[in-house]
Amino acid sequence: MWVDPPARHALITGGGRGIGRLVAQALAAHGMAVRLIARSENELAETVALIEAAGGTAAAEVADVTEEWSLGPAVERLRDRLGPVELLVNNAGIVGPVGPSWEVGADEWWRTMEVNLRGTFLATEVVLADMVTRRRGRIVNLSSQAGVFRWPLVSAYSVSKAAVVKFTENLALETSRHNIAVFSVHPGLLPVGMGEQAYVDASPPESSEARVYAWVRREIAEGRGAEPERAVEMIVRLASGDYDELSGRQLSVHDDIDAVLEAVDEVRDRDLYVLGLAKLAPVVSRRRWRSA
Repeated sequence: MWVDPPARHALITGGGRGIGRLVAQALAAHGMAVRLIARSENELAETVALIEAAGGTAAAEVADVTEEWSLGPAVERLRDRLGPVELLVNNAGIVGPVGPSWEVGADEWWRTMEVNLRGTFLATEVVLADMVTRRRGRIVNLSSQAGVFRWPLVSAYSVSKAAVVKFTENLALETSRHNIAVFSVHPGLLPVGMGEQAYVDASPPESSEARVYAWVRREIAEGRGAEPERAVEMIVRLASGDYDELSGRQLSVHDDIDAVLEAVDEVRDRDLYVLGLAKLAPVVSRRRWRSA
């Protein structure tokens, strides 16, 4: 496996607020020149100001990650100002509609796929040409345990994040010969960004939204959430290059990634930390035996 030096030039989508802002600040504090993409000009300006006030380097462009015509030129302008991207953090995402799948609107459901999956794909596509040419790059896709297990009543989010995890696996194999590492990361249930909605939700108590957000609040209150600082630290560590041998894996903020790395041979042999289908061991069907 290759050993690449830490990335020095980062791009974070959804970098105007929430976990995206925290990641941007942390990467800048570690000496990286940070580029930010988001839809809100005011939030982007605030993030840039915070980074620069702390002595870091940052630049931002307003763009929607689902719109190739605006995203591509925005990233190109940032490249002209700060150089090629060595680390991409695909953070932009939405929760989407909450409710039974047959009741939520199809357009709103699909919009979640557009933002969470298409946005991840487009941002990746924009930076990969440079990474492949330079044989240097890391991509961190923000995913979720909802994409690995299930999250009933939030199917659009769950399905989109499952797709992000599987995209990560495929992309890691496609780019491995170009010395590019790709990870999907579950940052945990956080009291920032999307998690903030759980604390401001004013839905009727009997609604699906109220039930889901009550569950989120309970999980965080009972210690099953995550501290934003821990999620940020994990992304910074992945950016260091020390964990490139885990490329293609779905990692969680609750994982001890040092222990996972130490067991990397077993992880590969058993194909762990990926989405897969668990099946029964081959057995003779009882029905077939009875009919024989």
